[in-house]
Amino acid sequence: MTALPRRRRALVVLVAAAMAACVGFAALGIWQVQRLAWKRSLIARVEAHLQAAPVEAPGPAQWAALTREADEYRRVRLRGRFLPDAATPVRALTALGSGHWILTPLRTEQGGIVLVNRGFVPPQMLKSARAAPVEGEVEVTGLLRFSEPGGAFLQPNDPATERWTSRDVAAIGAARGLAAGTTNAPLAPYFVDAEADPRAPDAWPRPGLTVVRFSNNHLSYAITWFVLALGSAAAAAFAVADARRDNAGSEHEAGVEQ
Repeated sequence: MTALPRRRRALVVLVAAAMAACVGFAALGIWQVQRLAWKRSLIARVEAHLQAAPVEAPGPAQWAALTREADEYRRVRLRGRFLPDAATPVRALTALGSGHWILTPLRTEQGGIVLVNRGFVPPQMLKSARAAPVEGEVEVTGLLRFSEPGGAFLQPNDPATERWTSRDVAAIGAARGLAAGTTNAPLAPYFVDAEADPRAPDAWPRPGLTVVRFSNNHLSYAITWFVLALGSAAAAAFAVADARRDNAGSEHEAGVEQ
């Protein structure tokens, strides 16, 4: 007599666990569908930025309103004079191999300073590229990028040893005396990846190596979660159906014995 209540309790626990898993998996699937919509919107927005004509780079009055969602990878144009003495090499891995980006501050016509990623150099060219003077008024066209604080994964920036693994605008500015205002000009919260110059395709540093690629696996993730949710619901239904067959069989046997 005690076996039946125990089986029922076990069935209730099993069905409750399966349904809880179903709800959880379905919620994760819905979240991935939402992420899919967000990622597609992001990709469409970035592609529109890349195909648009360059606009004037945001000046100091506009910096506070910039957002990563709306402004990153926007093509911008800025004019001014480089401060080559404050050039900073940042480790890079590109289609041309490993080496460094050369980030050089540009004092702009708008009254601010913007770090410009002038491009990539291989290790053997680092010293000469960093020391090469950039004189006179210049115009730079490139992609607006937001700061990369902290450093790379498990490789933090170390300003004291000139070890830079990410383009951390604030840290580089502080190390070069830019953030402290010693140049009497504010430092922009973004940097600009210079575009390739068709007039000098073989120049070093080599600009135009920015990789704009976004992983988009949200649809496959959503399908996986929904399949798991369906499987959990099917397991609960199977357990209930199996229990009913067992009960029906037990009642039939009891009737035969009588």
